[in-house]
This record gives sequence, structure tokens and C-alpha cells, in this order.
Amino acid sequence: MQATISVPAIILGFFAAAVACAGQTIQVDITPAHATNHFVPNQALGAGVDRIAQDAIDKDLVQPALDRALSSGWQPVSFRQNTELAVEAWHWNPQGTWSDASGKGYFTGSANPTEFLRYSYGYSLPHRGFTRNDGTDNSGFSRLTDGDPASYWKSNPYLTQRFTGESDSAHPQWIVVDLAQLQQITSIQIKWAEPYAVHYIVQYWTGDDPIKAATRGVWQTFPGGVVTNGQGGTATVQLSANPLPVRFLRILMTESSNTCDSHGSGDPRNCVGYAIYELLIGTTTADGKFHDVVRHTADQEQTTTYCSSVDPWHEPSDLRSTKQAQVGFDLFFTSGVTRGLPAMIPVALLYDTPDNAAAEMAYLQKRDYPVSYVEMGEEADGQYMLPEDYAALYVQWATALHRVNPALKLGGPSFQGVNRDIEVWPDANGNVSWTARFVNYLKQHQRLGDLAFFSFEHYPYDPCRIPWGSLYDEPELVNHIMQVWLQDGVPANIPMFITEGNLSSAASETYMDLFSGLWLADYVGSFLNAGGSGMYYFHYLPLQMEHGCNDSPGTFGMFTVDADYQIQQPLAQFFVAQLINLEWAQPGSAEHRVFAAKGDVDDGAGHALVTAYALDRPDGLWSLLIVNRDQQNAHSVRVFFRDEAARGAASFVGPVRISTFGREQYHWQPAETRFMAHDEHAGERPVVVNTKGFADPDGPIKHAEENTTRETSYELPAASVTVIRGKIAAN
Repeated sequence: MQATISVPAIILGFFAAAVACAGQTIQVDITPAHATNHFVPNQALGAGVDRIAQDAIDKDLVQPALDRALSSGWQPVSFRQNTELAVEAWHWNPQGTWSDASGKGYFTGSANPTEFLRYSYGYSLPHRGFTRNDGTDNSGFSRLTDGDPASYWKSNPYLTQRFTGESDSAHPQWIVVDLAQLQQITSIQIKWAEPYAVHYIVQYWTGDDPIKAATRGVWQTFPGGVVTNGQGGTATVQLSANPLPVRFLRILMTESSNTCDSHGSGDPRNCVGYAIYELLIGTTTADGKFHDVVRHTADQEQTTTYCSSVDPWHEPSDLRSTKQAQVGFDLFFTSGVTRGLPAMIPVALLYDTPDNAAAEMAYLQKRDYPVSYVEMGEEADGQYMLPEDYAALYVQWATALHRVNPALKLGGPSFQGVNRDIEVWPDANGNVSWTARFVNYLKQHQRLGDLAFFSFEHYPYDPCRIPWGSLYDEPELVNHIMQVWLQDGVPANIPMFITEGNLSSAASETYMDLFSGLWLADYVGSFLNAGGSGMYYFHYLPLQMEHGCNDSPGTFGMFTVDADYQIQQPLAQFFVAQLINLEWAQPGSAEHRVFAAKGDVDDGAGHALVTAYALDRPDGLWSLLIVNRDQQNAHSVRVFFRDEAARGAASFVGPVRISTFGREQYHWQPAETRFMAHDEHAGERPVVVNTKGFADPDGPIKHAEENTTRETSYELPAASVTVIRGKIAAN
């Protein structure tokens, strides 16, 4: 499928003269040259399957739960790669070989199908340098401030000259320490492991937060912070003669000793990069004593550190847990969840090896499983990886994967859900755009052809702070971020995919409320109208409630389930998914064309209360997806279509199908606490009832057939989504 990315100017002014009508209207520009996009439903309207509880895998990928999920109408599936977020190596196949003959090191899954792959697991990395990151798991800890003299952080060997072919200084590795508050600092003590940095500098940050606000401040080198002849061991560096107030400190490493780490010289990956046992930061007094302000503990209470990369070396004992699992590939492709359609499949990249990724693709090829696209890594921005480092890995992985199959369509970087350009510390040219620098790297290395698609996630709202008026923002948010990627240099002919998306990154009762359904309709409609090639709803499979905002329960998904994962009832997004996939679009492999539609109903402050998205379907019908975002008021609208080259307007004429979902069909009853009568032992006491909430009513969608003329007005209930489908004729 080829999507039209650039959106032409929408010319709607001619309607004022062509259509003389009273009241509220929706006007659709059906001029053929003004089509904003085209798409195929079984390639563009999908959903994602992520790492979930192993019990959920067993209960969800069987009937009748699977049938209920499929009845939402979502078509292709994106397999999400959660182990990257948890800083783990992914054993997509439990069977495989270790690089070290003793059974540890770098793991490569077996490309030869033998046993049925039902589950796959993540292995924690013993040389981790993160205390926490923007991933889904914060239970790990950094080895840099864990207080263990034997543990150490080590950088990724695939970012060294041996593997990139570039000087190590082209991919400087770094450690950032957050002291939590300003501390008076004169000295740092670095307990180097092997290999150590020969050239490095130590800097402090002048702004608020170099991780979350990378352009609001600069790294300033300490007066004594330049080391050009490092010798390893325990290095105490006098950074300044007088104490300086410092919160964030960075060690930037540009040349390695290339000496071998504790795993020996048998594997060249053990002998490149940088490694540190422990960091101490503080002051040195006249008597030569070092006074450390770092908290050293093997948990999240340690002084926080961030790192540029992590060595994916590990061993069998690092298997974290079998309670949470990625779905095994054989179960994934044979359960029915993919509908037999080609699926988007990930490879681990940030914390893995190109050999393991290549073996994964070879396995799928031998099984003859259909793969549409291969997504390279997961949320590199949330792992704080600089774009040049991600790009260097991307090129190496692309080389390995295209040896397996030159036709594989590779892409990334699977950004976190953001609404603005991703900014990082400036490069030598002052460029702070992550995307622009990633694209530039591929261009400079003549590898832009390896980028077959550009992927990102979409979680537009801050968790726990989602007022009703946020609905007004969604169309502009998704349109804006796509324009940002284009301005950053993503080629206009490369498909853009939102490979994971929903309201926000944290579950809450908002996900169960009717609000979430209205948002979903606007999101899908505006993304396709803006030229998007495909989106994947998150999460496809039924999951249990989790602790959400303000102590309320919440879930990502379309259903509530009991303790045994049996579906209790569908949620608002399930019904709106049906409207999108089964009523608005025509399921299947035929092409749809998207046209701009505009309502004239607003709230008096410039916010559109009624949005609409128009499709020219392959069955010859026109279809409108209409969202009434007015929480309190219904609206009656007339609908007009106009081809710029034709005279006059057209309207729905004859029989049309009208499908409506609003408060009459669905209302979420939130969890609540009620005070009961006097208790003889405790007096008046609260008793919690309805702890998880429920919907009443909980559907179904209202369907109606109506014979229409050009004079017909269509009723849009307050807070509703409506699909109108039928033939049009000139007035």
C-alpha cells in the first residue's frame, strides 16, 4: 500500500455559494484531485499484541476470548517488543547457542524450527547502567551505584570502531548521574573496570534536567574535567579547586583502552567499549580523604544514573521471570489472532545482537509465516539513546537481516508517544532534532534505502489529567507530529505507521468512559486524513484491571475480564472499533480513498464540536465517520458533497445505513465508596462497592435504515460517534 503523505490545501469556500441551506452542516470536498489519502483496511487498521501475563496468553489466544477480540474488526497485528523497554535481551526462541562455550555470553536463538514456540522471555542484563528509564519496567537498578565492587556497567560493543567502522569518538558513550539536588562538588572517583576510557571529560549541567529537557541547559566541562591519558583502576579526578553546586554530572568517553573485561579475551566483544565498577562523587579535603555524596544501594533508592548503551552480555541465571512473557511466534501465527494476514514483527536491537535478529527472521521464513514489516528496536528515545548510536545499530542490523532476505521491509525507530519533535543534546552543528540526525546519518552512509517505513507511537495525553476539552486537540496533534517528521527529513514517500497508540501511557477509568471511544474515532479518522499509512490499536487482547490514576482501576483494551480472564463486558473502544472497521470502512483488501470533511458546529471559542471523516469505498458507497464532541448537546446536521469540477452539491439520496454509539448505548459507572449504617464495633465505616466499575448500558450499537433526500437532517446525539453510509446523487 502506498499512502499519500502530503495533504493538499482543502478548498471548501465554494460551498458557501453552492449550498444555500439553513442550520448546521457537514461539507465534504470530493474533488478527485483533493483526496487526502488512500488505504487498504487489512493493511492499515490493526492492533498490537504486547508482553503480557503468561496466564493471559493461555486464556486470550483461545476461543471464545479470541473471537470476541476479533469481532472488533481490527485487521493486521503488530507484535510489540517489550523486553527492550525493560533493558533485557530477548530469547525469542528458548533454544539456541551461547557465544561462550561454558553457556553464557551473547545468545542467538535457533533458526531451525523444532519445538512449538508458545512463550518467549527476557533476560536482565547484568551490566545495566540505568537506574530507571522511560520504559515499562522500573524494577531494575544501575550497577554504577549499587555498592557491589564486583558488578559493573559496560557499554554496547556494537557501537565501537570494530563494528561501526568509525572512530570511537563518532559514538561517544556517556554516563549521567542525578544527585537529586544541588551538591557542592570538587571531585569524582571512578572505579574503572576493563575496558576503561583513555580519553574522557567530566561535565556538569547548567539547566534543569538534561534527560527530560535536553535543550534547556548546556554541559559545562569542569576546570579539571579533561582526562587525556586515563590509566584505568581507581581514578580520583580533582574537578575544581573550589566546590561547585552540581546536580547533574556527565562522563563523556571518546577513546577506549580496548582491554578485555572479566569475561576474557575469547570474544572480541569483551574487549571494546567502556566499563565502570562504581562511581563516587563529592569533595576531597586537604588531608586527602574523599567524601562521597552518592547513595550506593542495589535498588531504586540508589543515586540515579543513566547511560548511553548497555552490553547485551548475560547468562541463563538472568532469566527474570516466566510470569510475564512475549507470545511465542508459533502460537502467535497459528492461534488465529493474525487472521492469516502478514504481521509487523520486531527485532530486538538496543540490547541484542544482529545474529539473533537474523536468526529470528530466518526462523519465520522457514515456518513460512507472513511478515509485512520488521520494526527495528523499541522506543530508542525512551532509552535515551542518541540518534547516531541508534542509526549505527540500525545499519548493522539491516545488513544482517537483508542477508537473510533482501526483500524485508525494515523501519523504526518506534518512538514513544509524543506530540512534538524529539530533542537531544546538540551535535557539532547545533542540530538537536533526533529524527533529523537519524535520517542524516543514514543519508551520509548511503543507507537511507534501508528505511522502508517510519514508525512512532501515539499516547497524546498526560496520564491522570485528561479533561473533556482534550478531545478538541486530537486531530491537530496527530497531524502536527506527522508534519514534524517530514520537516525533519523523513522522505515523503516512506509510509508512516503508528505502531502502538491509545489515550495515554497510563491506564485509568478514562479508558472505560465514553470519552475514550470518541477520542478513538477522531484519532483514526484524523491520522488517515493526514496521510498515515497504518495504525495499530493498543491493546488487542483482554487484560485485567490495573492500578490507574487517582487510585482508580484501569485497563488498556476493549474489555473487562475476571480473575480467570473471562470477558465480563465490552468497553467503549470496542464498540467504536466496530464502527470504524465494520461500518465506516469496508473490511478487506480493496482500496479506500479519504476526503476532507468539515463541520460548522463550534463551541463559540473556535473549537469544532462536530468532526467528520469521509471515505469513498470500493463498493461504490460513501461513508462518513462523525464525532459529536459536545458533551451536553445533540446536533442536527445536513451533509453536502461537492466536486470542484461539477456544478452544485450532492447529498445522500435513497437508503442509507446509520449506526450510532452514544450515551443511550453506553455509560460507564465508575468505582465508588459508600458509607453504610452504624457498625456496633467500628461505628460509621466506609464500605467499598463496585471496586472495578462497570458499564450500564454496555451496547449494542444502534443501527437504522433510513430513506433520505437532499433535505434530510441527521441527528447526532450528545457525546456520540455516528457512521452514515450510502449512495450520493447531485442535488
